[in-house]
Amino acid sequence: MEFLIEYGLFLAKSVTVLMSILVVIVVILGSAQRQKDPDVGHIEVKNLNDSLEGITHSLKSIVLNPELLKKDAKEEKKKEKEKHKTQKKDLKQGEGPKPRMFVLDFVGDVQASEVVNLREEITAILSVAEEQDEVLVRLESPGGVVHGYGLAASQLQRIRNKSVPLTVAVDKVAASGGYMMACIANKIIAAPFSLLGSIGVVAQIPNFHRILKKNDIDVEILTAGEYKRTLTLFGENTDKAREKFVDDLEDVHELFKDFVSDNRPQVDIEKVATGEAWFGKRALERDLVDELKTSDEYIVDSCADRDVFLVKYVVHKNKIDKLFERVTRLWVGSTLSRQTMLQQTLPNQFIQ
Repeated sequence: MEFLIEYGLFLAKSVTVLMSILVVIVVILGSAQRQKDPDVGHIEVKNLNDSLEGITHSLKSIVLNPELLKKDAKEEKKKEKEKHKTQKKDLKQGEGPKPRMFVLDFVGDVQASEVVNLREEITAILSVAEEQDEVLVRLESPGGVVHGYGLAASQLQRIRNKSVPLTVAVDKVAASGGYMMACIANKIIAAPFSLLGSIGVVAQIPNFHRILKKNDIDVEILTAGEYKRTLTLFGENTDKAREKFVDDLEDVHELFKDFVSDNRPQVDIEKVATGEAWFGKRALERDLVDELKTSDEYIVDSCADRDVFLVKYVVHKNKIDKLFERVTRLWVGSTLSRQTMLQQTLPNQFIQ
């Protein structure tokens, strides 16, 4: 029994080491491949009207008895005929096609890295969108770096510059840089308990100077320009450097406040630019949002008089990325197999 236990542990360690080495190699090769060949993707479009109709039809087929289902089918056919007649009539009278709504999803991290996909999606939409159409951005972000979210906000500004109505829906959170993006919109809708605001700037830097000094380690920081470096990780920070760092934060805060005021003049900026965040209902009271409503409700309502499309930019995965995914799945599977083997090998008192 002891031999089996030792052999099982040795086998598990060997497989773990080999898999770890393979994962590292794949990651290195993947990074090299991405630097050599930039990621290329494509736009995927999904008709949300059809999806909603499909869900409704599936539910009716279950909950309605055959007689009512047959009656409902006749009514749907009648509505469809009326719809086609109306469309033909509108075309004869010179009226344009049914207005459209394009739905985008933006889930932001600290670096606002999703902006890479956002710019492609907006470029595609603006190639076909007209002034009677609408763009809905389902936004979720707690904020992040200034330059990243500044670029993301500029991407949304492209929609406004083309005179295409822009709506931002916040179901969970749009704070700090997330709200910087949201305030670009013609209209902001928010779920009652979503979190908005946080119009402020924050920075924190650890300093290891005293630890290094205690261990007689010197750090030389050479600069040209009085404020090339203010606060540092390893050097001795001075009061003058701290004052300059705070001045820079205050300047960014003023730019943030001006940005929100320019896009939402109805907001009392001095009352909301305190760094606080508010839930949807409180945000509505402070004019940070225009309406309390979830994105789902807004989309379903829009399907009644618009053609609604979900637009998504999908990055193509190269061979290295696909290999990495396979290795990851293999590693997870082997881990589970090793756990099962050890549980079968070890005495019962060691199984938890």
